[in-house]
Amino acid sequence: MSPAPEPDRKERPPPVHRAILTVVLRIEAFSLTHLDEVVALCAAEGWPSWTHQSVERAFFGPGVLALVAVEGSNVVGVAELLTDGEVIAYLALLVVSSEARRRGVARALIRDLFARSGLSRMDLLSETNSASFYESFPHKIKPGYRLYDKT
Repeated sequence: MSPAPEPDRKERPPPVHRAILTVVLRIEAFSLTHLDEVVALCAAEGWPSWTHQSVERAFFGPGVLALVAVEGSNVVGVAELLTDGEVIAYLALLVVSSEARRRGVARALIRDLFARSGLSRMDLLSETNSASFYESFPHKIKPGYRLYDKT
């Protein structure tokens, strides 16, 4: 008896190997090494008042907590919190590069501001197109927003 013929086998394409790159997001205190990239982020938003001189003065001012979000070696976000260290906290600046939006960068910056300040709420004013982001936090609507650290 001869062996049964093998059924027609479809040729499978060779496996596709995809590299999955994981970039770690780091939240760091602002330093002068971040200055150029912070100014560029603000300029990309059309905020010309954030010059090298104004960023340096503002971010090193008393009662200021300034953080950057860094992916690889690139600054992709920045936040500035004005606080008395006891009760009041005001989110004065929050910007994320257009390429890094909707990836949790802004949320990470806000969580880190809460953690580093030790405060449980912060106030802010928002652009209309950003309101839904801030409303995703526990909050009270006032003439601005008050955020609560209950995330």
